Amino acid sequence: MDQPAWNRSEGRDHILPVHHPWSFKSVRKFMKKAIWLLPDMDSTGNWYKPGQVYLEKDLILPYVANLDLCDAKCLSSSRRTTLLFFRGRLKRNAGGKIRAKLVEELRGVDGVSIEEGTAGEGGKEAAQSGMRKSIFCLNPAGDTPSSARLFDAIVSGCIPIIVSDELELPFEGILDYRKIALFVSSSDALQPGWLLSFLKSVSTAQIKEMQANLAKYARHFLYSHPAQPLGPEDLVWRMVRQLLLFSWLLFISLLL
Repeated sequence: MDQPAWNRSEGRDHILPVHHPWSFKSVRKFMKKAIWLLPDMDSTGNWYKPGQVYLEKDLILPYVANLDLCDAKCLSSSRRTTLLFFRGRLKRNAGGKIRAKLVEELRGVDGVSIEEGTAGEGGKEAAQSGMRKSIFCLNPAGDTPSSARLFDAIVSGCIPIIVSDELELPFEGILDYRKIALFVSSSDALQPGWLLSFLKSVSTAQIKEMQANLAKYARHFLYSHPAQPLGPEDLVWRMVRQLLLFSWLLFISLLL
């Protein structure tokens, strides 16, 4: 860390891709003033110590979607006969313990598809098929507040139902997630019958509008080479510029 480029601002103008909760774990205390690019910002203390990550300094990036884009033609031809779909590991630690409770509440309910599975062999095909047949896709917390499942749902045209009280989303200062997802508190979701009643109360017109918005928003989460205007790479650099400006203004104010 003893480099002039680092020392001039104690790393405030450096950018670190922290792609896993354990990345740089042994040296984080020396890097905490740099800008971190994170897939999750867990404020519970399970992965990051207090003061290591916070929104004024760091950025949340989308996970890379595992599934293929369901474009306008795909969306118009898909028959979504399942009300709510979930595929993944059913038992998780930390904040993900809500999964097991939700599974117990929803399993066997008419119109709901709950599957145990991973992204391994056959997993992608099963998830893609299930999401493209479903109106809503359940997105509870796992070991971390978010996962690739959220972005798989978005590119599949399946309205995400986000049940994760600690979740911070990518590009929240730019994108309005209320247009493409429904947010449910853990306490509400676990009330017997509440979640199904809530989903059935969503009007057909609202569903159509949100599905149309999903088709528009998908490009913001699809990584590509070369990078595309308003793709995730473009949005990241827009927000990095803002953070660097804020960081330098703060640093200068401390010197005065």
